[in-house]
Amino acid sequence: MRTRAFTLIELMMVVAIIGLLAAIALPNFQKFQCRAKQSEAKAGLKMLLVAEEAYRGENDFYVKGTDADNLILAGFIINGERQRYKYSIPLGGDPKFFTASAQPKNALIVGELSNDTWTIDQSANLVNLIPGCN
Repeated sequence: MRTRAFTLIELMMVVAIIGLLAAIALPNFQKFQCRAKQSEAKAGLKMLLVAEEAYRGENDFYVKGTDADNLILAGFIINGERQRYKYSIPLGGDPKFFTASAQPKNALIVGELSNDTWTIDQSANLVNLIPGCN
């Protein structure tokens, strides 16, 4: 009676193929993960734009200032403990125009996204000033 089994070479070939596939897939997965984290900044800035436009519709000017009270005054509130970005609206400038920015919270983001910076203006121009993902 003959027993059937895999040879050591066949098993080594399977392990080599799995390793090759993992080596190809891992960088793509990391890039996808980085872009998914950036989507928080893009979505947050778009929500801030909507809040600012609603405020401007009632008051004829945009809210200015980076503190939380001014962002809440505009109607922009983000809840959650794992926020990766902080949002700000610079003081000064023409009250008929606004530019908001999103920068990483250094305590939570390290590595490739540590300097990632996004801005949006009243015309909904969303720009990545300092790209974090390569």
